[in-house]
Amino acid sequence: MQLHKKLLGLALVLAFGSANAETIRIAIGTQDTTINCATGGLLIRELKLLEKYLPRDGKYKDAQYDIQWKNFTSGAPLTNEMVAGKLDFGSMADFPGSFNGAAHQKAGKQSIFINVLSGSTLGSGNGIVVPKSSPVQSISELKGKTISVPFASTSHGMLLRAIKSQGWDPEKDVTITTQSPEVAGSALQSNKIEAHADFVPFAELFPHRGYARKIFDGSQANAPTMHGSLVDAEYAKKYPEIVVAYLRAAIEADRIIAAEPEKYSELIAKVTGIEAEVNYLFHGPLGLQTRDLSWKPEYRQAVKTSIETLRLLKRTDSDIDVNAFINDQYLRTAFKQASLNYDAQLKNYAKLPLTAKDAVTGKPIADPKRVAQIWVEGEPLVRHYATAETAFAEARKLEKAGKKIRTVYAHDRETGLKLLAGDAWFVAHGKNEVSAFLLKASAEAWAQKNKGKVLDFDTAKAGIAS
Repeated sequence: MQLHKKLLGLALVLAFGSANAETIRIAIGTQDTTINCATGGLLIRELKLLEKYLPRDGKYKDAQYDIQWKNFTSGAPLTNEMVAGKLDFGSMADFPGSFNGAAHQKAGKQSIFINVLSGSTLGSGNGIVVPKSSPVQSISELKGKTISVPFASTSHGMLLRAIKSQGWDPEKDVTITTQSPEVAGSALQSNKIEAHADFVPFAELFPHRGYARKIFDGSQANAPTMHGSLVDAEYAKKYPEIVVAYLRAAIEADRIIAAEPEKYSELIAKVTGIEAEVNYLFHGPLGLQTRDLSWKPEYRQAVKTSIETLRLLKRTDSDIDVNAFINDQYLRTAFKQASLNYDAQLKNYAKLPLTAKDAVTGKPIADPKRVAQIWVEGEPLVRHYATAETAFAEARKLEKAGKKIRTVYAHDRETGLKLLAGDAWFVAHGKNEVSAFLLKASAEAWAQKNKGKVLDFDTAKAGIAS
């Protein structure tokens, strides 16, 4: 009888305890193929970083966590599920993020932008491509042509600003149609479109795959762009510690990929199918975009511009207060917990630095605009070279030795923009020197000024090697 009472008492304790142990849902929407969102989704999920930082004491002492992940190919369907209450967090760019805020507002709810993940204060990441065989070399040649773009995306905003900078009327001088990246890839291969504007990583991915050529980089429009994370405002109010935990996980993901960019570029490739060479173009040292969690003034402006453009496009009539929509209080707490200085980071505009020695000379590399890199098949690390001419000579030697080169990177001589060398233009000048450029027109102008000769990648590589 006494044993029966003890068992009954234990059962009551267990039942009472389980009834009071809250199960907290953490539903996170990701965009895995939008690779600059990796530190807010894919890497946190794959490396189980969120579990490491979730609160386990105080009101969370007996809490159970139900972590749910759902991947999307764009921000719009992710927003739909957030508004419907099916997701608590989501990562997306400035344009869809602003639409997220407007959609919540229309539904009588609120979402807040809590952090940046990756971006460019100049606009790199968005871009315009043409079919590989197209004679078009710059945006100035697209007047009267049809350009496709994912509507209401950050690349749509970039395209409109680029058209405006040409002095064109977007409704008269060009024809803009909506097209997703997945459809555009096939259309470019079959020459069914004249040009396509897109966001990360497609303006680089399509050229890397060999059926498109990049003719415009978003930085030419000088319009800041970013991707970041949002959370339902009520959820954040109820569980602020969980929001901070998510941000701690994002901070660690950022640190991890900075330390081993090749390794985690391969992981992103394994999960998404986006080639590691393209992932490294963004996430490696001196990358095309800068991973940065802080809300710099330029990124705040990007959101404000997005809201204004969405109204102009009549995609929303909401008047969102940017200062309330962007909330960095949780991020500041996460930085403090991680022993990081948020205010110092706000002032830091540097890309992930390249701290390396030339693979041939062994001397430290000093000038980032002259750097070239080679990723050799079967080698876990990218090789670094102080100049393109050194890299090209080495590339030729590697190929003669039977080595397969995965890709070669170079940097635009004037802007420092990181380039896939296979689609860049080069100028041979001086005593066996070579400089890289994104645009043929830029290469031609520089060659004329410096008595050089414009070359494509294959000719430049062969010429230097010989």
